[in-house]
This record gives sequence, C-alpha cells and structure tokens, in this order.
Amino acid sequence: MATLWHGRFEGGPADALQALNDSLPFDKRMFREDIAGSRAHVSMLARVGLLDSADAGAVLEALDTTEAELADGSFAFAASDEDIHTAVERRVTELAGEAGARLHTGRSRNDQVATDLRLWTMRELGDIARLVGRLQATLASRADDAGEAHLPGYTHLQQAQPVLLAHHFLAHGWALARDVDRLLDAIGRT
Repeated sequence: MATLWHGRFEGGPADALQALNDSLPFDKRMFREDIAGSRAHVSMLARVGLLDSADAGAVLEALDTTEAELADGSFAFAASDEDIHTAVERRVTELAGEAGARLHTGRSRNDQVATDLRLWTMRELGDIARLVGRLQATLASRADDAGEAHLPGYTHLQQAQPVLLAHHFLAHGWALARDVDRLLDAIGRT
C-alpha cells in the first residue's frame, strides 16, 4: 500500500521525521473506535447504494476478523502502516479484496481521526469516572473506619482547630464528586 503522501513527493521523508510522525504506538489503543466508525461508514455506504449488500457483508466480516486479531494480539502490523486507520484499511482489503479497498469511499482521513478520538475520549472519560467512583467508595469506607480520630486542620499553612479524620476523607470524596460531574459533562459534550 502506498503511503498517504506518496502522490505529492518524489522521495520519502528523513528517518527522523518518519519516527517523529509515527502515531501507530498511540493509535493502536483506538482500534475498537476505528472499527466501530468503519462499521457505521460501511452501513451508510450500503444504505445509499455505494456498496451492494454482498460487498458490505464482506467488509463487515473483514472488520470483525480484524478487530478479533487486534484484540487477541495476533494482528500483524506492516511497515507501511502509518497509523491504525491505514493498518485496518490494509487488513480489510487483504481479507475482503476490492470491496475492502472501498472502505474509505466518501470519508476524509481527518474526519476519521476526529471521530476515533472523540469515541476513544468518551470511553476513556467513562473509565476514569468509574475508577474515581471506586476511589470515592474507598474514601467513604475509610471515613467509616476512622471513627472519632482527629487530626489538625490547617489554615494559611498553620495548624488550626482539630477536625475529624472521617471529615477529611469525605471532603476529598466530595471534591472528586465534582470532578466526576465534570467528566460526565465532558462526555455529553463530546
């Protein structure tokens, strides 16, 4: 498969630039989102008549196989794979033939990248919100365990009145609750 930029330049970039531009190590984590976006795109291509049902089925089956290979670690990346998008497209074309080569029809790479990043960000924010929820539960449990234990409160970097250790734990829990609200709001805006 030719590189994305091959039509504009006579030679390839310097090795240092190639290494700097290599996004595949990061992109690999977005394979599920890339494949989900591709599935939706194939469905749209079939709906508007740009792919017949047999070709759409072949591409969707190739996407399923590609996703399984990426998930179980058996996917073989090629030196020509510039990012996860070209890797998936290459593999789908290998599996589905000419129909797979039409996966990119009517879709800009920039739109594909933006979609993948949005889907990935939404998933990651949800994961973070769930983990913070577990931390809040741990803080609440520690607050219960703390009983009547006291510690010095601070104001202006100086010790002030004593406070309950339980209240100290719960104060962090409430601050985290606000953070989770912001994360959930960001998911809704993404």
